[in-house]
Amino acid sequence: MLFNSAIFIAGFLPVVLLGFFLFSRRGHARLAAIWLTLASLVFYGWWNPAYVPLLVGSMLFNYLAGGYLARQPSRRLLLLAIGANVALLGYYKYTGFLFATLDDAFGVGLQVDDIILPLAISFFTFQQIAYLVDAHDGAVKEHDFVHYCLFITFFPQLIAGPITHHGEMLRQFNDRDRFRLRVDYLALGVTVFLLGLFKKVVIADPLGQKASPIFAVAADGTVPALYDAWTGALAYTLQIYFDFSGYSDMAIGLGLMFGVRLPANFNSPFKARNVIDYWNRWHMTLTRFLTAYLYNPIVLRITRARMAAGKPQPRRGKMTVGTFIALVAYPTLFTMFVSGVWHGAGWQFVVFGLLHGFYLVVAHGWRAYKVRQGWKVDSDNPAHVIAAVGLTFLCVVVAMVFFRAADVPAALALLAGMIGLSEHGTHFDKSDFLTLAFLLGFVWTAPNLQQWMNRFAVALDAHAHPHWLERWMPFTGWQPAPVIGFGIGMLGFFALALAFSVAPTEFLYFQF
Repeated sequence: MLFNSAIFIAGFLPVVLLGFFLFSRRGHARLAAIWLTLASLVFYGWWNPAYVPLLVGSMLFNYLAGGYLARQPSRRLLLLAIGANVALLGYYKYTGFLFATLDDAFGVGLQVDDIILPLAISFFTFQQIAYLVDAHDGAVKEHDFVHYCLFITFFPQLIAGPITHHGEMLRQFNDRDRFRLRVDYLALGVTVFLLGLFKKVVIADPLGQKASPIFAVAADGTVPALYDAWTGALAYTLQIYFDFSGYSDMAIGLGLMFGVRLPANFNSPFKARNVIDYWNRWHMTLTRFLTAYLYNPIVLRITRARMAAGKPQPRRGKMTVGTFIALVAYPTLFTMFVSGVWHGAGWQFVVFGLLHGFYLVVAHGWRAYKVRQGWKVDSDNPAHVIAAVGLTFLCVVVAMVFFRAADVPAALALLAGMIGLSEHGTHFDKSDFLTLAFLLGFVWTAPNLQQWMNRFAVALDAHAHPHWLERWMPFTGWQPAPVIGFGIGMLGFFALALAFSVAPTEFLYFQF
């Protein structure tokens, strides 16, 4: 079931809201939680009911394992439980890719039937691994079965994130005053949901129609013409920007309707001045998980090994090349390799992850060099800012080509077209150029959702810096006013009319 489908908007959501309202109005917070859990399982099973037992079984296993680890911490059990989760994810997501790779390399004739990837398995696997690790470390504060099931299955974030943390969700489910239907939260939620729907159906989907034919040409082995190649790359980059931003907004909006605030997952990533900042803005909860449960433990283990060997801790700005490789380059490359593989089974995703790993290593190295030289890390000079944002965006576009392409050769064909190596002519399309230019100008200059609605806490623990437009014109921010309501109503009406008139398309992150 898709957020942008008529069956969800006009059928599923009103029924679930009505049931939640009836339970919460009578003060039955636990029954409301059970109702939402059951509704979320129906939401998940709408695509393929056969995978509901898989989700339920995964929750039961991890809940029991987490409870045991909380009572009797055991590193062996922790590793076994994490291994079981990774093995389940690996079977469904990577078996076909592994067998195909072995067959290509050795010609052994290995074949495997197509394995359908269960929706959301990448997301709920990471959530439950974090729960197991924190249970082992004594960081789990609540171990209620109903709340745990709702934490995993809560339908606004189930399919494509954000990757929520048990600490931030369970404390909300345990708050009887928060876990109820509120008019103010409902109004905010509807507003955010409609804005996300507009991004998806009005902006992202048409961009996909421009990008797909060009990537299809590259997949056939043809090098697209220069203008076509750049049109395809930029159109897809903006498509996934608005698609993922739209999904993140819709998820936050749906959570607010039920009195639950989800963490922000998107913060104007194309305004980033470097790739370090980019990953702090794009898929923020994935970055948070990888940093806390992969990158930091690797760095800690290496640091302890170096200290045991008698090597001193490096001082700020005085890191040697060998220390930089051990404490920064290796953990970064490995973490981004995992990020790439997590996104998909294919060599193009491996290249995507390692390419971003390379970007990050260069960015960290350049930052360390500036610190050593006593230079300012981030210049406020407008020319420097524009150059930094432009270079970061160019790096992101190149990586997005691998992210979207059918395989590595297709990505290389498109990149070859982008540097003018095509033998084919092209026809300049003024309308496409103006559309892409307008959207790029919008994402670089307009306030994002958190900034526009900064007077109200729409996302969990989000602290948005005021946008320059808000500083000069304070009335431009969201507020419960007739003119704002009329504007949102018009955007929402247009988005709903379009969503109900065409077949709904999946969000891009559903495939991960």
